[in-house]
Amino acid sequence: MTAIPLPPVPEPFRLPFHYGALHQLGIDWLVDPGPVRDLLAKHHPDLSAAEFDEGRALVSLNYQLYFAQYPFGGGVTQEIEFNVIAYPSADRDRLPELGYAQYAQGWDQTKLLGIARIHVVCDNPFAIRAGRELYAEPKFPGWFEVALPSLNGPAGDTWTVRCHAAAIGPDDTLARGATPLLDLTAALDGLPSVPANLAPVTGYGTDTAGRLLAGPMNVYQPYRWYDLAGPGPGPGPGPGPGPAARAGVAVHAPDGDLGRDVHALLADTPAAGAWTYQSAPVAAHNRPYYLPARPPTG
Repeated sequence: MTAIPLPPVPEPFRLPFHYGALHQLGIDWLVDPGPVRDLLAKHHPDLSAAEFDEGRALVSLNYQLYFAQYPFGGGVTQEIEFNVIAYPSADRDRLPELGYAQYAQGWDQTKLLGIARIHVVCDNPFAIRAGRELYAEPKFPGWFEVALPSLNGPAGDTWTVRCHAAAIGPDDTLARGATPLLDLTAALDGLPSVPANLAPVTGYGTDTAGRLLAGPMNVYQPYRWYDLAGPGPGPGPGPGPGPAARAGVAVHAPDGDLGRDVHALLADTPAAGAWTYQSAPVAAHNRPYYLPARPPTG
């Protein structure tokens, strides 16, 4: 059998890419498989959509905020991925049979069930170029307004992410636009979670020559997964909607590629689950204290 060469790593990139810190929110939806298969065939013809509970396909939106340290200093990047959970069609016979909750907790250790990226919005022109050239990610520019759980803020576990349109200007700078694209929200306060051994997460891309690429991403601690499909506390006091009402997406640009595909696949489907990851702090600058005044001399 002839060995397959590895994809090239063009200058100035280096692999693996190391994250200094990562904060991530993902929301999953179980949906009608027909439109998902059509969209996947358009973007990744060598992939097939995975099927879970009652034959439904799985799509996700995930937000990332990450820091990386470079020889010249540090950089912070934000992005949102719109993904289909898929596998290489040629490997169908190697897949385990799993329900959504099992997949979400990391039971697929073949790692063939990966994220087929359909759209990726990113606020870092250098990261956009890296994603396109290294992993065949369909990345385009955007910018973000966020409110996230933080040890440096009030207690809580609510995520609010608003994504806006942008362009890449002169000298690879980001030019912010005024058009909102979508909002991603998850009010997870008070909901139970379980540790999920998802990593490494296999990310799939299809390059301009039609070749399928797979790039695994390691995350060094477990995710937290929230089951939003069952009964439980809703978003407010008293009886009302269950946990699925805690998380969702609002599309503000339905005529764009991202908004059109999100709306076509999700429509009014309730969220099935959410997952989060937040890097542990590495240091803390503590509260100061007063020192007694030096007694007078003489």
